[in-house]
Amino acid sequence: MDEALARCELCSMPRVVRLVSGLDRSPLGTRSGMRFVVSLLRTGLDSARELAPVVGVVAFFQIAVLRQPFPNMAEMVLGLVLILIGLTLFVRGLEMGLFPLGESMAWDFARKAHLGWLLAFAFALGFGTTVAEPALIAVSREAAAAAALSGVIARSGEAAASYAMALRATVALSVGCAVVFGVLRIIKGWPLHWLIIGGYGLVAGLTELAPPEIIGIAYDSGGVTTSTITGPWVTALGIGLSSASRGRRPRVDGVGLIAVASLGPILFVLLYGILTQ
Repeated sequence: MDEALARCELCSMPRVVRLVSGLDRSPLGTRSGMRFVVSLLRTGLDSARELAPVVGVVAFFQIAVLRQPFPNMAEMVLGLVLILIGLTLFVRGLEMGLFPLGESMAWDFARKAHLGWLLAFAFALGFGTTVAEPALIAVSREAAAAAALSGVIARSGEAAASYAMALRATVALSVGCAVVFGVLRIIKGWPLHWLIIGGYGLVAGLTELAPPEIIGIAYDSGGVTTSTITGPWVTALGIGLSSASRGRRPRVDGVGLIAVASLGPILFVLLYGILTQ
């Protein structure tokens, strides 16, 4: 009886979780080197198709509109090849590593019914991945430079570094809190559209009170924080948690966590500008 129940529980687990946890030992779960190479080539072709429109637009305007040759043609071609290779490896890495790991951890937390640890993991995940987000690092540096030019902070490297770090910490804190809120939404079954409507209504109100120089930074922060690193982890967390929760549908309840995570930085940065003006 116990063996039958264990077998039934195993079958109800998502296949990606069974693969990561080592419970699926079937031939379909073991990939040979040749199959890996083929899948990598397919991912490369998909990446090339996704990159082609961008290259086509740039080439059209450079040749047909500006009517100028490409500067440093060899370096540009090499850069495109590196982008293609990097994008292919990144997407393949997400499929092999981040998505399965995030889903399996969310599944384990949900099965053990430790809400406190689950929320702590959600906050740490949102905070840690956002701090390491390359796009946020770039935006925070540009924001510090703009603040120095406008006289908000002193024109020194130390002041700019301190401002950029404070902005990154604020955004990371907001994403951590937003991911916690999004996890609670999945568990409690709260409707997503009311959260988004109410959140952006609050954003509109705070925009009227915030200083003008912080408004654009706040809105941009909402976009850059769910980019290369944060987005895949948050998506995997939502799908894994909804798959492990009773009465939840991954395609309905598991998505939308990125929208909630993007809303947090806008609110927090606007509040940061209001409190520091």
